[in-house]
Amino acid sequence: MTDRAARAARNQERSLAAFLAKKAEFDALLAELQQASADHFGADPEAVLWGETAWLTDATAKLKEIADQHFRRGEYAP
Repeated sequence: MTDRAARAARNQERSLAAFLAKKAEFDALLAELQQASADHFGADPEAVLWGETAWLTDATAKLKEIADQHFRRGEYAP
């Protein structure tokens, strides 16, 4: 293996390790959000007010942007 090929292989290994670390962080955040959602994000379903709705609207918009980027929808469409 040439020096250049060895460097490329090490770079790919480091890239994969960094990707997997970020994916684990992402998955942990998703799990936290799923648990919070199951608990209505701490809101009492019998007493929900507009503040909780506004917060959830903002959070949903942020998640939608992430999904749109990944799936290349909306403004991110090719």
